[in-house]
Amino acid sequence: MKVTRNDPNQLILSDTPWFTGITLVFFILAFVGPGLFLMSEGGEGILFGFIFALGGGGLGFGAFCAFVRRVQVILDRTKDSIVIRRQSVFGYEAVEHVLSNLSHAEIESTTSRSNKGSSTLYRPVLVLNKGMSAGRHPIVEAYSNGSGSHRLVDAVNKWLPARKVDSDSQSA
Repeated sequence: MKVTRNDPNQLILSDTPWFTGITLVFFILAFVGPGLFLMSEGGEGILFGFIFALGGGGLGFGAFCAFVRRVQVILDRTKDSIVIRRQSVFGYEAVEHVLSNLSHAEIESTTSRSNKGSSTLYRPVLVLNKGMSAGRHPIVEAYSNGSGSHRLVDAVNKWLPARKVDSDSQSA
């Protein structure tokens, strides 16, 4: 996820998983293409080609549905709103909160244990301290071990104080 706009009135965080999506499309085609070719050969190849195309293509399509999700978070001062948009193969969802209820952003962490040891995974969350939406709202659903979560939290927390400066200067 990255910052796509950062100006005094709007902060937009966006994640469009192009690499994952394109890789999975090639994975699907790598099974469906040869499967269709085997089916066109006739004879015993029809059944094997069908199983190859359906099995490999189905696994690829399942992974595409599970992992390819576009996420966009818009913090807008002019509308006093936070909009979290998520789009996947299954549909579109937009959740709106009041920006003035946003206290800060922070990191949520969890520990993942495996045979190789344990590692800490992170995800960024928005903390709303008042209003109907009070609570912790994840920006992304999945935890990761990269520095992206920390960069997003830093960007949100640096952008937020400008709101207080703008509102104070307008009231003076």
